[in-house]
Amino acid sequence: MNVTVEVVGEGTHELDIPDDATYADLVREAGYHPQEASALVDGSPVPGDRVVDADEVRLLRLIKGGSTGDGA
Repeated sequence: MNVTVEVVGEGTHELDIPDDATYADLVREAGYHPQEASALVDGSPVPGDRVVDADEVRLLRLIKGGSTGDGA
């Protein structure tokens, strides 16, 4: 199954995923951990354990960046 994935603020990708892939699988395939990003379909969040049923998905990163390591 081909899915267009827009990572909000970072660009759009075309992913080829198995027909039985879940939204959590899609998030991983896009390079993120399911706790790091939420999948949105038509502007609404979808559960990670739901089978992908949309051709276009937006990923909203919930966690971005990290410690600078300088103790600040």
